[in-house]
Amino acid sequence: QVQLVQSGGGLVQSGGSLRLSCTASGSVSTIYAMAWYRQAPGKQRELVAGITSGSSTNYADSVKGRFTISRDNAKNTVYLQMNSLKPEDTAVYYCNADNYFARYWGQGTQVTVSS
Repeated sequence: QVQLVQSGGGLVQSGGSLRLSCTASGSVSTIYAMAWYRQAPGKQRELVAGITSGSSTNYADSVKGRFTISRDNAKNTVYLQMNSLKPEDTAVYYCNADNYFARYWGQGTQVTVSS
């Protein structure tokens, strides 16, 4: 089992920055990839950024150049640095971790970008 606890998020003006954190506990050695997803009202959950155990990263086209995913293995924590935020980035953001047995989710955190 893997537990994910998120922190960060909140309200920011357009053009501002926020950082989300996600700390894993439990069977962390089994995790091979982590990611951030988001879900806006009335829309499907979408992948924002992902990072593998080897630190390879991928991003949604909509956030490339603005968001950065990173990990601190010593702290079992993944970060999402969000810069140049836009109103369309408003959503609930979820941390995700995959191992070969299951997919795990954080509790979600609201990010609201005002225009």
